Amino acid sequence: MRHAHGLVIGKFYPPHAGHHHLIDTAAAACARVSVVVAASSVESIPLALRTAWLRETHRQPHVEIFPVVDDAEIDYESDEIWSAHVAAFRAGLAMRSGLGVTVPPVDAVFSSEAYGPELAERFSAVHVPVDPPRGRFPVSGTAVRDDPVANWEFLSPPVRAHLARRVVVVGAESTGTTTLARALAAHYSRRGGVWAATRWVPEYGRTFTEEKLAAARRAAGDPSLWLDDLTWEPAEFTEIAERHAALEDAAARSGSPLLVCDTDAFATAVWHERYLGAPAPAVAAVHERNPHHLWILTSPEGVPFEQDGWRDGESIRSWMSGRFQEGLGRRGLPHITVTGPHEHRLATAVAATDALLARGWAFSPPPAPRPMAPSSSGPEEIPG
Repeated sequence: MRHAHGLVIGKFYPPHAGHHHLIDTAAAACARVSVVVAASSVESIPLALRTAWLRETHRQPHVEIFPVVDDAEIDYESDEIWSAHVAAFRAGLAMRSGLGVTVPPVDAVFSSEAYGPELAERFSAVHVPVDPPRGRFPVSGTAVRDDPVANWEFLSPPVRAHLARRVVVVGAESTGTTTLARALAAHYSRRGGVWAATRWVPEYGRTFTEEKLAAARRAAGDPSLWLDDLTWEPAEFTEIAERHAALEDAAARSGSPLLVCDTDAFATAVWHERYLGAPAPAVAAVHERNPHHLWILTSPEGVPFEQDGWRDGESIRSWMSGRFQEGLGRRGLPHITVTGPHEHRLATAVAATDALLARGWAFSPPPAPRPMAPSSSGPEEIPG
């Protein structure tokens, strides 16, 4: 190793391939690497989340990630403000020393920024420039925030999962939810490019029910047992919601900026009410921590009821549809209702999804640097 202790500092707002290249370059050249995630409290991606993303991606034992809140102004011409930033960075690094671990002084600062030499000097270290022209990975935090779709290829799986717009198709039995979910994902996949990876997540509750019935038949030695013979517990609905959410996250990590979901925890809570006659606070908690962006409710109107052997029956279909409609409205969830033949439903769903994607992604702007003197030159902002 050429250096004992390398330092990488950035906002990672959000992390992208250029950041990962920077960290990996430092890791290959240093016995120890400290990565300081310097976030301002005005930024909209939480510091803890950015830290977790980097820790997931960079698991090398000699690379450590340090979260730091840095609300100092940005002024590259002010020694006082420079000192405030460096003090925040040193305080973050000191967390490790506070645990009784001896940390060698920083002897190399790795950066792609124009202020890198100054930062290195303030740590009494050498500056190691890493692809300043951004030739290998032509991306920046600003570019990602301005247009995540155009820069999707540069984002790691956990960042993609966080940014993916999730559209949920919900509805009573035999209202075409699965058919519409498949068709909606296929529509965007056919657009090609980044959209080719658009995926849909099947309803896990159906799989769970099939497995539960098979297990009950084996335990009783009675292959004639059917759905009405099953006894349900609240914990099972929570498990269904958790497992479905895990399937969603896995799909979002490898998919496009859009993920289509056939049901979600909100729908599972409605089914809990249907079978157990009571609210499902644990399932509702899963819904709260797994944000979605648009719900599409499939109306029974225009869809003949088909009994495939797994459904309650036509008599309850309208009641369940009403429960979905009421629940979406009461919770204030953005939703539309689709009716009529499949082609019309798909066109309506595509229009609503296009409108969602057109609204883009909202990020709070990072602190802007003070204007520099006319004779000065430097970066536009702390690295994103």
